[in-house]
This record gives sequence, structure tokens and C-alpha cells, in this order.
Amino acid sequence: MKKQQQFLRNVSYVLDIIIILIAYILAKKIILSIGLQGFNYNFLLLSIVLWFSMSFFSKIYIEKRSNKFSEEMVQIIYHSILFVVSLTSLLFFLNLNHKFPSKFIIVYINILALLAILTKYGIRKRVHANLNKGIFYDYVLLVGSTKAADNFLQAVRKYYYYGYKCIGYLDEQKKQSLDTDYLGSLESLSSILRSKNIDEVFIALPTNENQKIQNCIAICDQNKIKVRILPNLAEITSGSVYINNIGLLPVVNVGDLPLDKTENRLLKRGFDIFFSILFFLLIGIWIFPLIGFIIKLTSKGPVFFKQERWGINNKKIICYKFRSMIKESSDIDEEGRYNQAQKDDPRITLIGKILRKTNMDELPQFWNVLIGNMSVVGPRPHPTQLNLESMETVDNYMLRHKVIPGITGLAQVNGCRGETRTTEDMQRRVNFDLYYIQRWNFWLDLQIIIQTVINIFRGDQNAY
Repeated sequence: MKKQQQFLRNVSYVLDIIIILIAYILAKKIILSIGLQGFNYNFLLLSIVLWFSMSFFSKIYIEKRSNKFSEEMVQIIYHSILFVVSLTSLLFFLNLNHKFPSKFIIVYINILALLAILTKYGIRKRVHANLNKGIFYDYVLLVGSTKAADNFLQAVRKYYYYGYKCIGYLDEQKKQSLDTDYLGSLESLSSILRSKNIDEVFIALPTNENQKIQNCIAICDQNKIKVRILPNLAEITSGSVYINNIGLLPVVNVGDLPLDKTENRLLKRGFDIFFSILFFLLIGIWIFPLIGFIIKLTSKGPVFFKQERWGINNKKIICYKFRSMIKESSDIDEEGRYNQAQKDDPRITLIGKILRKTNMDELPQFWNVLIGNMSVVGPRPHPTQLNLESMETVDNYMLRHKVIPGITGLAQVNGCRGETRTTEDMQRRVNFDLYYIQRWNFWLDLQIIIQTVINIFRGDQNAY
């Protein structure tokens, strides 16, 4: 697999040189009305050098099979910002900025970023096609059978584009809960590494078995096999978790939440206001009357549906949606439990099915964002009855209310939306919410927004 990865990296290098050339030609033709004539080779050379130099900071050439494309798009945007800042700065210091007006630079960088996104998407789709054919897989061995190991197995099977195939696991005894081949005890590690074609070893032993972990790492080092550790940090989900070193000692830190900082809250709130106003000016101004007219035309009842939900610090808020169910539908079933929407739910109207499938029923919540009781991105707010039911059965459930809820969230773009049939379904959703709360940053919000848009066009099997 390493040879294939290096080949793909080399292809990316060549393609990026080509798109820099194309972007330069197009920008000159659009702004300066010059095509192939008047080539400035110094500018091209400077662009190529800076483009690759900025990759040391943006890491755009690091292998990203396990990342969603929205993450790669955010990375390219970040890289393009670094590139244009360094390029314009150097042009200024070299006194060359008069040769390249601002309009040219703006068009040039936008074309370049768009071409970079398209080429990276093309490479990704090619890799996925090869993975479907059984090419480009990394064969991995699991050491340990903790919950982290089980989660790893489920993830790589569900998301084939991670490119991992597990050949089995080692542990002191066989565990029926782990759905892969049992290959023996930890003492078999050395012989298995020599006898089987293994690219990586994932260690999923309990964190208190430090000596066993060190022994496994030493054996993998001797056999020149890459090692990754799957830590089980579920017990410290109450704060942000990050790892650094004191001397040679790795330390797990449980620190303040990112959104506890005033500057981060102001950044997030400022973006929410800007994004929601932009939405209303560009989209809401015409789509709201259109959807409202269709709802009134196809079913009796109000256009908007208002529901009590819980916001930050368990504060009750009124959440707005386009009505997608018949007027007579009830949130509470005969047993007094919250009546979640189910597949082929008879309460959902014809237009409601389309609205829910495309997430357009959530669009009125941009009003909630504008008035400040919701954010564009955050844990989805749940109805009061569902909160009351879940807080007793789901671990750390109430911690998701430490931040402002959102229209979309990390759980939703990872498939945790719609009906939660079991406690495990809700627990998985909450785990994603807690991960988001503990590791929030602006780029993560941007990635989730992009992935939400992608999911709208791609469709979601859990949307009904």
C-alpha cells in the first residue's frame, strides 16, 4: 500500500503544477484579456514554490482516506488562504504587486482553489473505485478486544473508503462480542507479523495494561510495522481531551472547553449572524414563500411548526420548522412516550417527505440562529419529552447542553439523525455531540456545513 500512496502523492504534485498553470492562463485571459502571450515565468515559479511550501502547514498532501471530503475541502480552503497571503506579501516586498492587480489575484486564487478541490475529488473517487475492487487496502491486525476495538471494526466496515481490512485480533482469550477472527494470545504477535501480510497494527488494550502495550509496540518496531493505539477515553468525556508531553512522558489533559473562551464564542456568534443573514437574503427571501404556498396547497394547517426543545444549560426554547406532518399528529404516543418519526410514518405529508429528506423542513431554524438561541452548527436540540426519557438511560446525556444547539451537527453528518430506536443509537449520537463540544474549532464548523450540503444532494437513508 505504501507504493500506491506514494504514487498518488506524486500524481497530486503533478496535477497541482498543472492547475497552477491553468489558473494563471484563465485569470490572465479573464482580467487582462491575455492568453498564452505575456507569460511571467517568475510569477509561475513563485506560485509553485509557495503552493508546495504552504503544504508543510496545511498538510494537504498527507494521506486522507479516513477523512470525509468536506474535511479535505476545508483543508484546501485553509491552504489557499495561506497561499494567497504569502503570495501577495512576497509580491509587495519584491515590488511586483503593480504587475498583478487585486482583481487578477482574486480570480487566480478562486480558480486555483476550485481546480484543487475538483482534482482532489477526482483522485478520491479513483481511490474509492479501487477500494471497491479490493485494491489499495491496508491489512490490519487488532491487539485487544475492548469497546474501542469493536467501534473500530464497525467503522471500517461501514465506511469502506477508510481502506482497512482487519484480518483478526489477538487477546488472552476469545471474545464473542468481537466480530472478526480470533488469532490467538498476545504471545502470537511476533509469529503472526512474520507469517502474514500486515500493514498496520491497532492496539486496543485497556489503558491500565501499560506493560503489554509497550511489549506489543516493541515487537511491531522490530518487524517495522506501523502501530496505532485505540485509546478508551470514554471515562473522561466531561472536558476537552488533548495529549502533550512532559519530558518523555505523554500526558492526557482534561482542560476547559473551547467555547468557554470569550473570543471563541464571539467568533462563533459572529459567523452565525453573518451566515443566517446571508441565508435570508440569498435563499430565504424566495424559498420560504414557495414552500409555504405548497404546504398550504397540499394540507390543512399552519405553515410553520413550533416545538418546545432544550437549549444551552437546559433552557427551554421554541424551535421553528416547516410543518411536515398532518395537523392532527401528536408528539406523544398512547403510552406517554415521545412519538418519533418513523420510516413510512403515516403522519408525514407528501411534501413533508420531500422536506424531511432534503432537510429543508429545518430552514426556519435560521430564525432561531438569528435571535441567538440556536447556532448553525451544534448538537441538535431534542424535544422535552425525549430529553426526559434519555437523561436517565444515556451516559453523559446532559453534557450536550453545555453549548448552544445547532441546525446541523457532527452527529447528523455521521449518520446519527432521524429515529433513535435504541439506547445505543442515542448514546452514539451523544458521543458525537460530546466530541464536537470538546474539540470545537471554526474549521470543524465549516467542515460540518460543507458535509451537510453534500448530504442534502447525496441523500440520507435515515432522513424520513
